[in-house]
Order: sequence, then C-alpha cells, then structure tokens
Amino acid sequence: MGVIERKFRELKERNEGAHMAHVYYGDPNEEFSIRLIKTLAENGADIIEFGFPFSDPIADGATFQAACERALKGGVTPVKCIEGIRRLRKEGLSTPLVVTTYSNIPYVMGFERFISEVKEAGAQAIIIPDLPVEEAEPLMKRVEEVGLHLILQVAPTTSKDRLGKILENASGFIYLIGVEGVTGARKKLDTSTLKLIQRVRGKTDIPIMVGFGISKREHAEAIVSAGADGVVVGSAYARIYSENLENPLQKLSEIAKLANEIKCGCTNGYRNR
Repeated sequence: MGVIERKFRELKERNEGAHMAHVYYGDPNEEFSIRLIKTLAENGADIIEFGFPFSDPIADGATFQAACERALKGGVTPVKCIEGIRRLRKEGLSTPLVVTTYSNIPYVMGFERFISEVKEAGAQAIIIPDLPVEEAEPLMKRVEEVGLHLILQVAPTTSKDRLGKILENASGFIYLIGVEGVTGARKKLDTSTLKLIQRVRGKTDIPIMVGFGISKREHAEAIVSAGADGVVVGSAYARIYSENLENPLQKLSEIAKLANEIKCGCTNGYRNR
C-alpha cells in the first residue's frame, strides 16, 4: 500500500475528512513557500499539493495566476521546484505530496526525466490539469511503474462515457472540480457541486477530493457531508499572504487558523454523514 492510500485509510479509521492544501512554490519567494508548506502541514493539511509555477495556468483564476507570475519573476524554475521538494523531505516533512504541473513543463524537461526526478525528490503523485484522459495512457503506465499516481480530474461538464473512462483509470484519488470555471475562493457553495459529488460517489469507492472555490469551514463540512473524502484549498491561502507580500511571514498565523478551520470542517462533515 502506498503513502496516499495509507493516508486515506488512517483518516477513515479516525473518522476524518482529508484536507489538501495547494501552494504554488516560490511565491513570493522560496523561503516563504518552505515555511508556508510546513505551517499548513502542522495545522491540518493532510496532503500538500505542490504547484510548479507556469506562465499560462489555464485552470487557475486571478489569485493563482498572480502567484505564478510572481514566482516566475522571482526566478523559480522546475528544477528549483524539485529541489524544494527534496529540501522539504530532508527537513522532515512527512506529509504526502502531490505535484501539480501544466503539461508543457514535463514535455520540455522530458516526461521520463520529470517523473523520475519528482519521484526521487519525494512526491507521491502528479496532477496535470491540461492533460485529457484520452492522451494520458502512455504516461499513466510510466507513472505507475515508478510508483507514483497520476491523479485524474472530473468536471461538472464531464460526460457519462468520459467519467467511466476516468474512473476506470483512476489512481490515488479523484480530483473533482466542484464548479465550472477556474480556481479561486468563492463565498457561496453551489448545490450543483453537491450533486456532482453524489453522482461520482455512486460509481466508485476511490477517494474523492473536491477543489475549486472552497474557502471556509462551512464549505468543507458541506462537501464532505455530501460524500466526498475531503477538500482542496489553495487560493484562499494565497489571498491571505498576498495582502502583505513585503513580509508574508506575518500572515502565517492567519493561514494556520484557516487551515485548522478547514480541517475541522472536513472532520465534522465526515462525522455528520
């Protein structure tokens, strides 16, 4: 059993929903990202989604677009991201780590090299938001061979046939995109999100993580109550520290508070089922 499977099993045994926190590495600088990831892991994040900044992050809204832009302007590269993962592991981070990258990055680096280096650095899975399942098969085999998961995504617009193909090939967990559109904190949770969870839950036992638009405890609680195994939160954290880019460390206590609240929502939701 792999690290991610073990994590979901442990959480299930404790009647807890999972909280995955998404960070774009290097925004506004690498040292802050290291501190941010450690803070999240110490305050309720069960899994870290480690984003490789990209110049055209088409699945992301304004908050994460700005985060990518700042990181790239600061000189962050895919190689530095991999070094960041290695450093986190060396400094004792044991939290499962999922790399998110747009397909251009592993394409330029070479998929073989990218997969090998990400695995060797200490990641457990990869998400490639702009890689459709129809084109993912060769990569799935290679990722599986090295002991990683390729996390597939389901959107509100996913057809019945396509959903079947995704579920047939799913590994680690399903990333369920809770809304039509891009990432970004939203004030209100759509009832269509809850219906989508129930639709997918009825077809698979693989863990379901729901992202896009989640920004508070009540969102997490409702989503896990509806049958999801956990939530993904990212823009809500970036929005907090981007209020003080000159000294983002001053915002870590506020981020820790929100991370704990999200985790509480996940756990309350799981126990309310």
